[in-house]
Amino acid sequence: MSKKETDNFFEKVYAVACLIPYGKVTSYGAIATYLGMPRSARMVGWAMSSSHSQEKEIPAHRVVNRNGILTGKHHFQGKNLMQQLLENEGIEVVDDKIQNFENVFWNPSEEL
Repeated sequence: MSKKETDNFFEKVYAVACLIPYGKVTSYGAIATYLGMPRSARMVGWAMSSSHSQEKEIPAHRVVNRNGILTGKHHFQGKNLMQQLLENEGIEVVDDKIQNFENVFWNPSEEL
């Protein structure tokens, strides 16, 4: 994939991430599937790790792995910023794992 294609994919990922409702989360794979590239969850992760350099604020804290684990937390400043941002939205996190994940999961393929 060329840099131009990657940049375009990242922009699409950011657009979907911005639609995740407050108090909800989605997964890297759910975004990839919605974008028609179901085997590209890792690329969604790369987009999320690059999202902090975007002019527009991207709610990357709302994107987690398929099991509800905060695998991207090391890309946030501070020790527990990702968890704090989620908890501020009413999402319970214990040991880096979202509790009641199925209740707060937002699937763009079903919702958009």
